[in-house]
Amino acid sequence: MAVCCYIPLSVKMSPSALLGFSCVLTKQYSSRHLLKSLTDVCRRGYSVEAQQTAEESGARPAGFRGPLDHYTGLIRDGSLREDEHQKAVMQTLDQLHKTLRGYSNTQMSFFSKFLPKPKAPKGYYIYGDVGTGKTMVMDMFYSYVETEKKKRVHFHGFMLDVHKRIHRLKQSMPKRKAGKMAKSYDPIAPIAEEISEEACLLCFDEFQVTDIADAMILKQLFENLFLNGVVVVATSNRPPEDLYKNGLQRVNFVPFIAVLQNYCQTLRLDSGIDYRRMNKPSAGKVYFLSSEPDGEATLDKMFDELAFKQNDITRPRVLNVNNRKVRLNKACGTIADCTFEELCDRPVGASDYLEISRLFDTVFIRRIPLLTLNKKSQARRLITLVDALYDHKVKRSFTLAETPNRIALVYDKCVSFQVRVVILADHPLDDIFVHHGEHGHDESHILMDDLGLKRDEASSLSIFSGEEEMFAFQRTVSRLTEMQTEEYWLEGDRSAKSQV
Repeated sequence: MAVCCYIPLSVKMSPSALLGFSCVLTKQYSSRHLLKSLTDVCRRGYSVEAQQTAEESGARPAGFRGPLDHYTGLIRDGSLREDEHQKAVMQTLDQLHKTLRGYSNTQMSFFSKFLPKPKAPKGYYIYGDVGTGKTMVMDMFYSYVETEKKKRVHFHGFMLDVHKRIHRLKQSMPKRKAGKMAKSYDPIAPIAEEISEEACLLCFDEFQVTDIADAMILKQLFENLFLNGVVVVATSNRPPEDLYKNGLQRVNFVPFIAVLQNYCQTLRLDSGIDYRRMNKPSAGKVYFLSSEPDGEATLDKMFDELAFKQNDITRPRVLNVNNRKVRLNKACGTIADCTFEELCDRPVGASDYLEISRLFDTVFIRRIPLLTLNKKSQARRLITLVDALYDHKVKRSFTLAETPNRIALVYDKCVSFQVRVVILADHPLDDIFVHHGEHGHDESHILMDDLGLKRDEASSLSIFSGEEEMFAFQRTVSRLTEMQTEEYWLEGDRSAKSQV
């Protein structure tokens, strides 16, 4: 018999669903055949529209069929060195790329709400030593995924956004009436649902957990994301079981590891080669000692030459970060001339560094001291700062250090200069952060007393031992080394893509 369907105008349907209905309206079907057709269309949870949009947008690199084809092409033309470890990971990600074609974790049609959600494919957690190509293979995979509902973020930035959302949601709750107990409210589940509506694929660079506030909410947050069909691909220097190693109250964090391993397969990418530190043509290196009288003068001259090309005057800048004022004493246009004390020796953090990397494409960092265990907080800020600058591909990082060696001063060809690196000698870059020296640890002892911890027992916790900072600083050394190479700055003019 002929079947007639009336579709409300308010119902939004994907092209795949409309295709099914066009068949229904133009042909004769039995009721059983009709039900099967509609079920097949809705159950898939896939959208033809998402695939078409991705193809029309031109986001996918031209000339390659997928990430693996792109990777092998770069090896063929000599842009990349063949690495079996990278290739094995890329083959796995290429298969996930195919599986995700048109995948959506949201309802694509009116009838899909009455059917079970499609099962999301497992994601991947890629770990290994610094500089082995983890970020490169993930980014190559990400560029080919055919959906607009995807996000690629640094894990620091993601968690900052989560805490902002939690704060916003709590602020929107009705105020507690005087004399009455406030009802307990858990914002994590609705925040996870909000994020899952924005993205069905999340790619995290540098998945690391050092903050107890993050550690305590990760299990519930990611459990809800996974239940909402979000696929996660992440890179890290640590295997999952070592995340938040020796962290405060780690026993409450450990269940998250099981959740992560349940929804993400673990891949090790560890060829034993730090490609950032291989002998590559440098951007041009000039060595200075901070004890030499011309060190500061040389940086002053470089700043003036760059500032001359800016449509601005040299002045202090005040940044508004989460309703806080962060003052930088010297800036001109897209150039910031800062001291280490200004950036790392006061209560600033990842959100401030992300704002700096958004506004400035040239950053001077002067007078970096030797970072002993008593300065691990400052070391942590320096690690976070370099991560933020590197992730945003700030093209010119000018650095003048007091005792470290090989800190980069770089300026780019786009401003009529050769890309160059100025290196401060006294200690190599690898030795900036050391375990010995300045054993007072007064602040650590005060915190131990406040937490009621015995000093012998607390010394093994990463918050006091500096172990996490020492581990993460290997990445900082690797990234600063790459930031001194000509190849890095000539690769695609990446910072020009961001709006200042």
